[in-house]
Amino acid sequence: MRLLVNALLLCTSLAGSAFADLPSDTEHGSQVATLQVPPPKHWVWVNDFVFPHMADGMAYLIDGDSGRYLGTLSTGYGFARVVLPRDGKLIYSPETYFSRGTRGKRTDVVTVYDAGTLKPLGEIPIPAKRSSNMPMMSNSVMTDDERFLLIYNFNPAQSVTVVDIKTRKFVREIETPGCALVYPTGPRSFFSVCGDGSLLLADVDDSGAAHQKRTKPVFDMSADPVTEKAVRIGDTWYFVSFAGRIYPLKADAHEATVGASWWLTSDAERKAGWRPGGIQQLAVNAQKSRLYSIMHRGGVETHKDPGKDVWVYDVSTHQRVQQFSLKNLATSIQLSPDEQPLMYSIFIDGTDLDIYDAASGKLLRSVAHVGTTPTIMVTP
Repeated sequence: MRLLVNALLLCTSLAGSAFADLPSDTEHGSQVATLQVPPPKHWVWVNDFVFPHMADGMAYLIDGDSGRYLGTLSTGYGFARVVLPRDGKLIYSPETYFSRGTRGKRTDVVTVYDAGTLKPLGEIPIPAKRSSNMPMMSNSVMTDDERFLLIYNFNPAQSVTVVDIKTRKFVREIETPGCALVYPTGPRSFFSVCGDGSLLLADVDDSGAAHQKRTKPVFDMSADPVTEKAVRIGDTWYFVSFAGRIYPLKADAHEATVGASWWLTSDAERKAGWRPGGIQQLAVNAQKSRLYSIMHRGGVETHKDPGKDVWVYDVSTHQRVQQFSLKNLATSIQLSPDEQPLMYSIFIDGTDLDIYDAASGKLLRSVAHVGTTPTIMVTP
């Protein structure tokens, strides 16, 4: 007992001397930093589902040029991603909360954050239906004119919540039976992908109501199923199949057409098992019409698996123009939206954010310990 008491006294003494060395708030005063607005093009948000305790999703802001950690948002249960308007002044985050952490009364909101201080400016209540699937970019998007925020719901009925950004109010729910996610196609139009390979086209009016049209199947979901992880350049969405075939899709409120498909791989590469995979497996550089894909070797059931190779394609010629190996396995890649882009790479089972020169594939720097289970990345 005497030894235990002496040990406790020693710990107390050491703790007291340690705290005495720390500066007090009154000595230096409290300081609040603010971020640059609009944000530089080389900043990136890493969104974290936080699988071990889904009640506390996170979003981390990293400066790609320096590797500096800039800030964090706490974003609630089953978090997908932050949504960034073009002017960079605000951040929109669809969020879910339960009164008992992971149970109890459910509350869904869109939290509006100030991009300079990361302080919440307000909450927009929305129906408690927001989907908490594996995070995807198409879970929540803005219309191209940035009037409405569109949020995919699944409970298990499928629909889209419409939030008026201007008035900061929920205005309507658009039913999308059998059709999932949201892909913008114009100032106020979008489509959802349906289970039979058809599309549900929607045109949103000033009140938030949608005029809808269902197309005939444009994808053959039995012969060559596509993933939902499409990327966009201009008016074209690029969908990739489990096998690695690219389907360029153009759509508006009235019609949808799929152009000539093309392969990411040669016949020999397909026989060797090469295919795309990951959570955010594609990224694009719109200025140079480049498409980047995480690649790995495996069977059709591995279409979500990570890879350690990135292959780069010219979407106008359908030719591979570059390929390079990554330092670490990756489930997600993203590019900065500028003429000299960075490429960001991260693995859901690892927490190192690797930053590359997208033109050469050269590793520039790594940022350790970014999140717990990082999923998709968003750039300004």
